[in-house]
Amino acid sequence: MEVNGTVDILSSAYLAAEYVDGVLPENPFQPSMKHAWEYMTDNYTKFQIATWGSLIVHEVIYFMFCLPGFLFQFMPFMQKYKIQQDKPETWEKQWTCFKMLLFNHFCIQLPLICGTYYFTEFFRIPYDWDSMPRWPYVVAQCLGCAIVEDTWHYFLHRLLHHRKIYKYIHKVHHEFTAPFGMQAEYAHPAETLILGAGFFIGIMLFCNHVFFLWAWVSFRLLETIDVHSGYDIPLNPLHLIPFYGGTRFHDFHHMNFVGNYASTFTWWDTILKTDNQYNTYLQKQGDKKGQ
Repeated sequence: MEVNGTVDILSSAYLAAEYVDGVLPENPFQPSMKHAWEYMTDNYTKFQIATWGSLIVHEVIYFMFCLPGFLFQFMPFMQKYKIQQDKPETWEKQWTCFKMLLFNHFCIQLPLICGTYYFTEFFRIPYDWDSMPRWPYVVAQCLGCAIVEDTWHYFLHRLLHHRKIYKYIHKVHHEFTAPFGMQAEYAHPAETLILGAGFFIGIMLFCNHVFFLWAWVSFRLLETIDVHSGYDIPLNPLHLIPFYGGTRFHDFHHMNFVGNYASTFTWWDTILKTDNQYNTYLQKQGDKKGQ
């Protein structure tokens, strides 16, 4: 059984985007990337690549994307972009968050990462350079995963806000009403598993190379850290994504508690009218600026 059969019908359309006048443009970085990738596959086993490689990618990407938001608190000129300016970050909150992150990353997520090798073996996911999917295909796959994950996240996240469940699980994530980037994965272990399941559904549907696993991890981390950053930075390239919620959208969820349940896109909240309070808030903010 091969997972890539799920998306083969789309491949020709996305691969065609790479060609200009019928010629495949040369990527100047490709030789270096190929050399590095083949060095990795020649010197490490599939288990090492899938397990330790995935762990390294997750940790490096996570804290690298958290770093700008962490530094913003020391830059006075960046405070005008902070959404909840009356609730600055504190060392106590950030240390509490960091300790929980280490527990979740190494006691909850690492055992899951250890299953990556067995997943790739079961579904015959390739590791070699020649099977590497081209970039338009990877972008399309990440978009597909984001749509699947966003749908799962909306309904399960909304369920976790139910008054009979909230205090046992999701309350941990809402300890901070003014989020900051490092808080993106600050959650109860059960929530890490429940909401994290949506991340893996897309992989099971679309994955056709181990590189895609890392690409999807990177995109999802970038997105979730962005919406938890607490800073609405202008010229954010993620805002080019249609229907992208963004930092203000999710920051309101932490500030207001009710509404804006989706992780990435706005359509589920719009369709099910769980963004009504957010829209009212935006209208009031606009009225204040107009006075």
